[in-house]
Amino acid sequence: MQKTTLAIAEKWLYLFIGIAIIVNLSGLFVPVIGPDGTLYASIAKTMAQRNNFVDLYAYGTDWLDKPHFPFWVGALSFKLFGISTWAYKLPAILFLFVGAFYTYLFGKDLYNRQVGLWACLILLTAQHIVLSNNDVRAEPYLTGLIIAAVYHLYKAHIANNYVQLLWGCMFIACAIMTKGMFAIIPIGGAIVGHFIITQQWKSLFHLRWLVGVIFIFIFILPELYCLYRQFDAHPEKLVFGQHNVSGIRFFFWDSQFGRFFNTGPIKGNGDPSFFIHTTLWAFLPWSLLLFVAIYRFIKDGSKRLKATDWYCISASLLTFLLFSASKFQLPHYLNIVFPFSP
Repeated sequence: MQKTTLAIAEKWLYLFIGIAIIVNLSGLFVPVIGPDGTLYASIAKTMAQRNNFVDLYAYGTDWLDKPHFPFWVGALSFKLFGISTWAYKLPAILFLFVGAFYTYLFGKDLYNRQVGLWACLILLTAQHIVLSNNDVRAEPYLTGLIIAAVYHLYKAHIANNYVQLLWGCMFIACAIMTKGMFAIIPIGGAIVGHFIITQQWKSLFHLRWLVGVIFIFIFILPELYCLYRQFDAHPEKLVFGQHNVSGIRFFFWDSQFGRFFNTGPIKGNGDPSFFIHTTLWAFLPWSLLLFVAIYRFIKDGSKRLKATDWYCISASLLTFLLFSASKFQLPHYLNIVFPFSP
């Protein structure tokens, strides 16, 4: 009887996930929304038309802000399918679906298949996830890449598998080449946070993580090469109103830490409560349940620290707190936390 009930429940979950996939795909035919979406689409379009996958141009001049990965993928899509709205959006939405699949896998491995299905459904129906498939920026790519990286690092740990580590590092490198070094925060938060809370000190300092750092550095070399070619090798270029601007320095420091401390060329105004009230609408219809679930998870998990999986709560809370402390805040930053929230 119980098995029959579970089977029926799973069929309904599959149905709702299918509907959620269709809803997200509907964003393919909605016009690209400005300012960021249209800007990113034009950069990828220029890359494809010029057959220049090294330099980033916007408004007819050199552009230094985001790394190359989403523009490489968008430009390849334009080359394959022609210049169109859906060709620009398709790879981003597919990366989101990859993230949904890894969210399912992670939930299934940590708990059971039904939990994995619920996690997948919740991710695909969160309001800002759906919105981000209309206004395509870097977040659909980043959401998929980060949860995939955490899953493979988790598998590398429990199976002592270096192939899984290699996959994890590849996804980390792509995430870094999508948004910068801060993409490491939820990934490191998940793995390191779990090890610290459960006091797995040998696992925390295992040699595999040093090997992983080497892999990541090797995988981001294409990004460093492109930045060097476009900016560091041309100190005469005028960028951010000044000459002798280093693209590599911007990539490692100014684009991330400069924004966090509000010392870089791109500044913002931070409000510590911004992401709390943003979550209330961005994670609809699940936001109120989320706050209750976090409270109950911490309350119950604190009674049995070593027997609880802290990967998701560590990733989401660390990222949430750091984003809240930042001086540069936008609603879509939360998307990368959503795969860990269910």
